[in-house]
Amino acid sequence: MRCLMHRCCGWVLASLLFAPIQGTTAAATERQSASATAPSAAAMAEYRRKLEEYTAARRKYEAEADAYWSSVAEKRRLRQAKLRKNQEIVPADYVLAQPPIYSGPPKPVDPSAPIEAAPPKKYVPLVADFLRAAAQEFGFVPQQPRSEIEYKRAYVKVAFAAGLTKEQVVRIYAFESGGDGKYDVQAGLEQPKPGAQAISTALGYNQLLATNSVELMAEKGDQFIKTLSEKAAQLSEEAKATLQKELAVLKRMISFCRSVPDSWSEHDKLANTPKGLAIHALNLGRSLAADAEAPGFRAVRARTGATVLSAAELEMMNLTRRRQRPRHPQDATGIARATSNFFQPGGYERQSHRWSS
Repeated sequence: MRCLMHRCCGWVLASLLFAPIQGTTAAATERQSASATAPSAAAMAEYRRKLEEYTAARRKYEAEADAYWSSVAEKRRLRQAKLRKNQEIVPADYVLAQPPIYSGPPKPVDPSAPIEAAPPKKYVPLVADFLRAAAQEFGFVPQQPRSEIEYKRAYVKVAFAAGLTKEQVVRIYAFESGGDGKYDVQAGLEQPKPGAQAISTALGYNQLLATNSVELMAEKGDQFIKTLSEKAAQLSEEAKATLQKELAVLKRMISFCRSVPDSWSEHDKLANTPKGLAIHALNLGRSLAADAEAPGFRAVRARTGATVLSAAELEMMNLTRRRQRPRHPQDATGIARATSNFFQPGGYERQSHRWSS
């Protein structure tokens, strides 16, 4: 026992004696490492020169960009005021020029700065999250299509009923989902690439955002209830009972979506809640998913009496949540080309990356 105690005391004494030496050695090693990797005066001078060039170019670009996006915001306010007064929207109510693009030198890397890990990207909810939220928040499990062709047929049927031609349906599908996307395709995951990540909640053939889903239920919920009720009336008793349960859930969802003022910003807040994500799961069920874009198509047809819409008008309609058809068809292409009118700067930048990828 005594031998063991002496041995322990010896270990403690040794650790106390050598600790300062080890700490000093570690500190010296760190200093040597820092001095060995410290950038030279010439490297720092070159960095400062590049930083000045970058800063000057960036300031010039940001001044142009701020002026451009301020003009877009002002035009949007004017259009909203005209819409409230039921006045005609004309091409002059849009910014037809494209936003400025930064073309200056890249931001230089400070050679004296420590290497920092990139901040984690904001998590974008996935299909599994929408389904989980639907089950947890509303006890709802959407009946997903038995096959892709079943969904395609339902989608085409709804589109034709809304007055679209075969060519228009194909163009919308090709533009929104890449031409081979499935009914549950999500933005950023159109192709099975290594490391692919969702860039938004945009979902399905029409790439509706979670905010779109909330807004559709708030504004067109009664139409969805009518559509589902008509479907239920044509089914057998067992299938009808299943659909009636879905109707009850749908009514609760609509009530939630109408709990805030009818504005995009308010709907966006709801869309980022568990209940909002649950509502987005409606796009995954065969009962209503194909009908999701139908209210917009029908609204355009009702307002204009149009039975055929050009590709530019369709894209215009897709970008304008109000589903307003241009009153001057010859100008539709020009307006649709300036898609920045329908985005905030950050959203436009994210979409630009998607379009160019």
